[in-house]
Amino acid sequence: MTENSDHVLALMVRRLSLREDLSQADREAILTLPFSRRRLTAGQYLVWDGDRPQNSCLLISGYAYRQKEAGNGGRQIISIHMKGDIVDLQNSLLGVADHSVQMLTTAEVAIIPVQSIRDLASSHPRVGMAMWYETLVEASIFREWVLNIGRRDARTRIAHLLCEFAMRLQTAELGPRTAYDLPMTQEQLADAVSLTSVHVNRTLMKLEEQGLITRTRRLISIVDWDELMKVADFQPRYLHLDRADLT
Repeated sequence: MTENSDHVLALMVRRLSLREDLSQADREAILTLPFSRRRLTAGQYLVWDGDRPQNSCLLISGYAYRQKEAGNGGRQIISIHMKGDIVDLQNSLLGVADHSVQMLTTAEVAIIPVQSIRDLASSHPRVGMAMWYETLVEASIFREWVLNIGRRDARTRIAHLLCEFAMRLQTAELGPRTAYDLPMTQEQLADAVSLTSVHVNRTLMKLEEQGLITRTRRLISIVDWDELMKVADFQPRYLHLDRADLT
């Protein structure tokens, strides 16, 4: 079977190839995974906390986010996901979901049976290693988000999120890091950085006043990338975007 860039699962091949050198047989095995396509609208749940997921999913288009809810109803958004992300890979082993995954925008996903994921990892060790690496990178991002909301001030938190989103969009070939549509309401942004919506709005205004960004509706234009990185305390090492980081 020849790899086809138009194949839905070619996104998964590309993603895992960033983590491990895959043979042609590995790539073909990924492309032959059984899957079904599903279109979801903003606000729909892909995974519910407490579920026993039977599938993992690849995000074909749009955006999603992970979240957990406190006993008092407060929500904490703990990561954002975009095209090419294998959103709930860990559920292929954990069995019971300990968080929810909700759609941030209208999106299309490829639903892949959990057992097929397990079989692939077992029969193709390099694919399994790439999946393992992918979950370790997710853990690295989680750690950075904990640091962000635990030890950084409001301006730094928001600047950091803007930098991360820009860098990941560029790596996923979804656009330049200097200008993009941020697919989040101020309420959702507030839940990602543990601030109020009012505080988020004021902080974004300050970043504009300082000449670091401009905003037009949800379009974020980064005017001074180097300075925004400094304000954000942003060091992209935790994203592990370059396999040279392994050496």
